[in-house]
Amino acid sequence: MNFDPRVTLLRDGVADDRLEGVLTAKRFVAARTGQVTSPVAALRAAPDARAEQLDQLLFGEAFERLESSEDFVLGQASRDGYVGWVEAAALSDAVVAPTHWVSALRAYAFEAPSIKAPARGPLSLNALVAIEEESETLARDARIGWIARTHLSPVGTALDDPAAIALAHLGAPYLWGGRESTGLDCSGLILQALMACGLACPRDSDQQEALGAPAPSDALQRGDLVFWKGHVAMMVDGQRMVHANAFHMAVAVESLAEARARIAQRGGGEPIAFRRP
Repeated sequence: MNFDPRVTLLRDGVADDRLEGVLTAKRFVAARTGQVTSPVAALRAAPDARAEQLDQLLFGEAFERLESSEDFVLGQASRDGYVGWVEAAALSDAVVAPTHWVSALRAYAFEAPSIKAPARGPLSLNALVAIEEESETLARDARIGWIARTHLSPVGTALDDPAAIALAHLGAPYLWGGRESTGLDCSGLILQALMACGLACPRDSDQQEALGAPAPSDALQRGDLVFWKGHVAMMVDGQRMVHANAFHMAVAVESLAEARARIAQRGGGEPIAFRRP
């Protein structure tokens, strides 16, 4: 049986002990849950700050730690299942259950209950926080600081328009492996938009092709997904789509017809799937 290495916690013969009996490994190790305590943390292909960024973890997200290598930790992101290396300094062994999530595009955390206090961040949409104390306008996560209450929503609540969330990222630079509000790739934008609406979503575009049900290509609607090989966009309405792309090097809106013609002309072919999450 073949296992997708992107979401299988196995590297160099060492595997998560929960995979024992499922696959072959030289050694099985019990993964330990850690938690991201930096506003954002790169998940990389190797234990090197210059290695390819595969994904990003947001503040408060859990990370299943398997092994350490100098300044990096090998593990698996709990939310989207991606496996890679994260800088140890971005993680904590202590895990605090989140009470709220960042439901604004981005938010700052202040050292004191004042918007004039020094700030950390920004925290991006879908970051997770554990609120221990509130003032009239701010709420405190002990690990990072005071956050505007209007930027937070209780865990278990969700937004209801993925396309609106994707559109809120307009102009954000294209960033390979990015999920943060200040830089995303195509599948990262889709993941962030669907996650904010309470919908589970895998990390890469080929994995996202399994979401939902087929959508009629001649009657697309807001929120539908259009896939090319290695690329995904979300429809804004029946004609226009929003996507993070390397042509504009940003999140942009354009007509599906225009994008189809350009992508085909540049050798990317025609869309391979239309899905309705």
